[in-house]
Amino acid sequence: MQKLINLVDELASYIPHLEARNEAISASSVGWQIEHSLLVISSVIEGVKRSDPSKFKWSFRPIKYLIFWRGKIPRGKSRAPKFVTPDTFTAESLLKHIDQCRAKVTELDSIGAGHYFSHPYFGDTKKKDVIPFLEMHTDHHLKIIKDILR
Repeated sequence: MQKLINLVDELASYIPHLEARNEAISASSVGWQIEHSLLVISSVIEGVKRSDPSKFKWSFRPIKYLIFWRGKIPRGKSRAPKFVTPDTFTAESLLKHIDQCRAKVTELDSIGAGHYFSHPYFGDTKKKDVIPFLEMHTDHHLKIIKDILR
């Protein structure tokens, strides 16, 4: 959990650069990358909290195993679902969302191991894989942010 909290804190450190863009790297701004990452963390943890462990359905998804084995998400291979695509944000709203995500990450500790979330590409993903996924996803967007700011 601490690694994910550290990644959330690192996202917060880039808020002063929220307007920065580099079209050669991404069509989205640094602020968009931050807010998208926070929306993913929030929605995945909420999904895990709301899940009913008795309804978990295992399925073999080669892409899931490839990404988890590599430990990183490839760039430009998929589009963010609408519910995790930021509309508007400000430095203040990002800071508030950072605080909410820190609390949600801490909350994840108390959720039972059988809980899961349904990922559009990975299928139902148990809590034990949620943390590495969120770390990979957040790290993916932090790398994009760093490239935008270079």
